Amino acid sequence: MSGVRTVRGRTVGEGRASGVAGGAEGAGAGRRAAPLWWVWLAAWPVAAVFVLSNAATPLYVLWQRDIGFSKGMLTVIFAFYIVGLLGSLLVSGVVSDRLGRTHVLLPALALALAACAVFATASTVAALIVARLFSGIAVGAAVSAGMAAVTDVAGPERKRLAALLASCAMVFGAGLGPLLAGVLSETLPAPTVTVFVVEAALLASAVLAVLRMPLPRLAAPERGAWVRVPGVPRGSGRQLVLGVAVFAPGITATSFVLSLGPSLLSGLLGATNRIVAGAMAFVMFLAATLVQFAVRRLRIRVILVAGAASVVTSTVALIVAVHVSSVPLLVAAALLAGAGQGMGQLGGLSLLNSAVPPWRLAEANAAFNIGGYLLAGILPVSAGYLSDAVGLTGGATVFGGVLMGLAVIGGVVVVAGARPANE
Repeated sequence: MSGVRTVRGRTVGEGRASGVAGGAEGAGAGRRAAPLWWVWLAAWPVAAVFVLSNAATPLYVLWQRDIGFSKGMLTVIFAFYIVGLLGSLLVSGVVSDRLGRTHVLLPALALALAACAVFATASTVAALIVARLFSGIAVGAAVSAGMAAVTDVAGPERKRLAALLASCAMVFGAGLGPLLAGVLSETLPAPTVTVFVVEAALLASAVLAVLRMPLPRLAAPERGAWVRVPGVPRGSGRQLVLGVAVFAPGITATSFVLSLGPSLLSGLLGATNRIVAGAMAFVMFLAATLVQFAVRRLRIRVILVAGAASVVTSTVALIVAVHVSSVPLLVAAALLAGAGQGMGQLGGLSLLNSAVPPWRLAEANAAFNIGGYLLAGILPVSAGYLSDAVGLTGGATVFGGVLMGLAVIGGVVVVAGARPANE
């Protein structure tokens, strides 16, 4: 959608989507750039919410023992997180662009705190589903409004840095959650309670950061429905497709490790320590974080192609790991999956930050994440139920083959669709 917006008393055009939008630069004019430390701190609410997103991962083995449910039901519980996230993305991006980032982030953090309370007292599958649903809604707000807030604070001159920090905050928080849960649940009493008390404290600090965040004034709001399938401005669709083509297989690979990784470790490979399960998830997302700093100066097309190649290699390692019962190969598959998600995420967010004006950025982030999480919700659930029917080895093998094909297609799409002069 094209048009004209008023930013701090100035009228600016939306600009062309093929470069840095004129509207984006206009939004940054007339205000002093925030200190660099505030750009880093603006990413903390995203990280804090993503700690919650995966904090339950090492604890499912305990809940399975105490409550009793199958691997298929475990992936359904995980899928309700995706349901909440996707539902949130239908609303949070548009509301954030119209009313402001804090109007979305503060309710999301409140809902995340409620999820902590439900997790800490859960004694039924229904309670776990509610907690995962609340977590998904909060995460949907974080990846749309939270990531856009990082870009807003950074200003137009630091867009690539903003994409890097927002993306790293997401994957670092996602990795810290299971590590924290694994360590605390193995070393302290009340394992399914203590974890979420600590996470509640982290979320409370994120609330303080949002309240003090130096966000610029919004542009005039877009017209249209408040609840809608998120999209990008006219001319930015190519950037969205290129990012999703690699990000979707990458986040699907890490989602599989999160949902069925502990079951693979305990049931197939004989490793039952929750610290091991949490550490595997942590190193996966640590790889996703570090790889983004390593490749940040490369051209975006190169980053995306490397991300697709990493997912392909990850699926090969996964298939071999389950056939030979190798923990080192499973960890290698997790590391490569994390690297694939990290590069796909960084490349996709960088494309959107360069092409989408500020008043549509949260919605564009929502569209990007919907493209990724739809696949991440469908394939791991299917693999979970297939594993119940044919065993973990067969289920993981079929999952790996399908995902490998999708990652190859993603890489081909990037090679065929990228414009070398700009990307």
